[in-house]
Amino acid sequence: MEVMRPTLIRIGGRIYRKNHIQEKAHQHEEEEEAFYAGLGDGADEPCDAFVIEETERGYRCAFDVPSPLYKYIIGKKGETKKRLEMDTRTSISIPKPGAEGEIVITGQHRNGVISARTRIDVLVESFRKKQPFTHFLSFALNQPVIQEKFLQFKKEVLEKCSNDCGVSSSLFQNPAKLHMTIGTLVLLNEQEIQKAQELLQKCKEEFADAIAGGKPLTVEVAGIEYMNDDPAMMDILYAKVTMKDGSNQLQLIADRLMDRFVTSGLMLKEWDRVKLHATVMNTLFRKDPNADEQSNTTIGKFFKGRESFDGRNIMKDFWQWCRFI
Repeated sequence: MEVMRPTLIRIGGRIYRKNHIQEKAHQHEEEEEAFYAGLGDGADEPCDAFVIEETERGYRCAFDVPSPLYKYIIGKKGETKKRLEMDTRTSISIPKPGAEGEIVITGQHRNGVISARTRIDVLVESFRKKQPFTHFLSFALNQPVIQEKFLQFKKEVLEKCSNDCGVSSSLFQNPAKLHMTIGTLVLLNEQEIQKAQELLQKCKEEFADAIAGGKPLTVEVAGIEYMNDDPAMMDILYAKVTMKDGSNQLQLIADRLMDRFVTSGLMLKEWDRVKLHATVMNTLFRKDPNADEQSNTTIGKFFKGRESFDGRNIMKDFWQWCRFI
């Protein structure tokens, strides 16, 4: 039951349980109402943030929005779009669903066009945060020696703990996919994917190579820990990742990457620092071997139907064993 497995939220280093509240009917429409209630009349909208073209008939602003987000601008039966147009005295042209293209705002008054653009940006950002992630930024930890040690760990856990509640081979990560996640991304079209690729290359050139001193970093994957607060009802077990020489180079690179991607708008900031870890067991893998760990903003959606496992004996017998170099 969801009420027995509430979402866990980390605040200031502590873990809190988020009590389940049954969603009301028409919640999507209610969210839109609340959104509009806080927008104001647009009188104080920034005037220099957008490119506004002057035309023979007034003013025009064209910009890209990923097609999966069109529906939030259009609204139920077109009501959201109609309200935007009425409130700002503009006309808003949106590409057909599934077709990538520019949204075009036209109007006789510059402030009205700016207000409409600002409201659409806020609306899009609000609903973007509610989308499940599509990509994640990570460091691969799938070198042959690590895979070999991981498979040894899996073999010994199954030999000693297979009778423990929920423990089975389906929980384990694919050795070829072992990785350390920096953060999750919502990239909704090819343009956003390209933007992320270009930003990653810039990060490498501007600071990652310099922090690493132009040399490969040698890490140690050692020790295991679990995500939730009850070892008898685990959903995720992970291995800790540190620099073998005790330096903080890896942490610096990971944190700088997160900051740059958050600043770009491609990633939501969930923690002050990146948690250096590699997931080794995850209950999501029971139903989908290709699944990956979820971000804090989406993991609550997946608790329903997850079968936890009792990891107390794993922690007792292997807490210091899991040493992959």
